[in-house]
Amino acid sequence: MPTPPNPASPVTTAKPALSFWQIWNMCFGFLGIQFGFALQNANVSRIFQTLGASIDAIPVLWVAAPLTGLLVQPIVGYLSDRTWTRLGRRRPYFLAGAVLASLALFAFPNVPALWIAAGMLWILDASINVSMEPFRAFVGDQLPPAQRPLGYAMQSFFIGVGSVVASLLPFVLEHFGVANTAPAGQVPDTVRYAFYAGGVVLLAAIVWTVASTREYPPEQLAAFDAAAPVPARDRHSGRVRAIALLLLAGGAALAAVVAARGLDKALYILAGLLAGFGLAYLLRGALRADNAFTRILDDVRDMPAAMARLAVVQFFSWFALFAMWIYTTAAVTAVHFGSSDPTSAAYNAGANWVGVLFAAYNGFAALAAIAIPWQVRRLGLRGSHLVNAVLGGLGLLSMQWIRDPHWLLLSMAGVGIAWASILSLPYALLSDSLPAAKMGVYMGIFNFFIVIPQLVAASLLGFLLKSLLGGQAIHALAVGGISMIVAGLCVLWVRTPHDRSA
Repeated sequence: MPTPPNPASPVTTAKPALSFWQIWNMCFGFLGIQFGFALQNANVSRIFQTLGASIDAIPVLWVAAPLTGLLVQPIVGYLSDRTWTRLGRRRPYFLAGAVLASLALFAFPNVPALWIAAGMLWILDASINVSMEPFRAFVGDQLPPAQRPLGYAMQSFFIGVGSVVASLLPFVLEHFGVANTAPAGQVPDTVRYAFYAGGVVLLAAIVWTVASTREYPPEQLAAFDAAAPVPARDRHSGRVRAIALLLLAGGAALAAVVAARGLDKALYILAGLLAGFGLAYLLRGALRADNAFTRILDDVRDMPAAMARLAVVQFFSWFALFAMWIYTTAAVTAVHFGSSDPTSAAYNAGANWVGVLFAAYNGFAALAAIAIPWQVRRLGLRGSHLVNAVLGGLGLLSMQWIRDPHWLLLSMAGVGIAWASILSLPYALLSDSLPAAKMGVYMGIFNFFIVIPQLVAASLLGFLLKSLLGGQAIHALAVGGISMIVAGLCVLWVRTPHDRSA
């Protein structure tokens, strides 16, 4: 096995390039992380419906996933920037999150009630986020700028591979004779055993990365840092208070309208999101203390311009993905398999086919990740992401007109290309703008722009489905397709300190 970088080597100003196998080892843990996420994405809606959830309630139940990321990732990023132990800076968080996530995967398919399943989703998603957030900063820590697109593409490759296997597991287990149906209120054995396998794979992959990599100590990492410091702004300006009050008033007004008109209660999520940010910044303005809360809010406000523009790209990308994750099962089972009854054989066959489709788009993503460095050399980071996002949007839109479920694999080809790009190119665009001392916290804050669109989707999609989309989940996928295309167009607006090729 190649020798990892030696933290005890003399301090230099040019970060050395790593070998292919060193990059492979440092990214391998993402296979396990995405194994867990893929099981969650492909099966949680199925578990919720099995335990009695109605289709319009599913988005609200999914709120746990993005909300935990909103809270956990910036905190873990902030803490990991300030951590140094015998295991290093990021690796203690990899390992702790993996142990907790593995336990949650073993417990999830055995929950007896819907409210417990919703709570278990909080625990599972928070644990995976503890492991996942430092991995993004890890690439920025370990690799020089020229290798970062390769590093993030390698993560995308492992995400694709892990997701393919995880998404296919219930389908494969059924073909080996494992029961794919169960009495009302019980999770089928195909899903149960898939989650058990996920717990083992997630922990093993993380342990491999922890054992096979080392990290640069803080003083050596600082010597490599070429990014400009992020300029601080006035912390107590009237403009901050005005924006905070506007957000708070907007959230209160929306909540009042929802209550007065009897609108979908999921809209309270959006109202709470607006009011929560308003309250946070009002509190920040009143505090003079220097702590994690105030520093994270200050870093949000001080973010580099490139990061702010990438936030728009991320918003439309992840709104589309969240629509796909929560509505593909309902759409495919109803439209392509003709059943909305979770106890029926047709519904469960359709749900298993969704697992195949999710495996397919992740398989296409793994292949696309291999090609992305070549694509970037020819089209640049922005041009590559534009092309890939448009292909993903067209893939989601095509599901409106395809009726043979096998042809949905073609739709998933476009989605997979976009998925590989979303998981790599925005991070490559971002990483050069971030100073090493704040790589973790800014990667965590960048997760806001993954989480916020998911919370907006959870708030709006159920309302839109009932009021404008005729209650048909397939139309929510069309909304996602349009959103993905908009994301691709928005990337042209992003500017970075220098455009580099992979």
